[in-house]
Amino acid sequence: MEAVNRKLIRPSLNEIKEQIAPPRRAAPPQQKKPVPPDHTNAENFYYVKQMQAKTPMVFVLCDGETLHGVIEWYDRCCLKVNREGSPNILLYKPAIKYMYKEA
Repeated sequence: MEAVNRKLIRPSLNEIKEQIAPPRRAAPPQQKKPVPPDHTNAENFYYVKQMQAKTPMVFVLCDGETLHGVIEWYDRCCLKVNREGSPNILLYKPAIKYMYKEA
């Protein structure tokens, strides 16, 4: 058998480093601020506080009418208001323009 001269073909070291090296990462994306919660329970806390203290309230309706009374109970869509000298009333929240504590 004749000995055959075989030349080994080796890639250069730089070529290997380029193949192995991980690609450079782009700057990490800035994290967005979390979306604020839809429901904070602040409204519920306010109603409970006024109910427990039996605070006299003034309710101004969208049509400009004002009502005076104390909040007896509330739910998702309405308030039950106890009034002196007038019948108690159930107010739908969308009908209330704003309300405040009676001075």
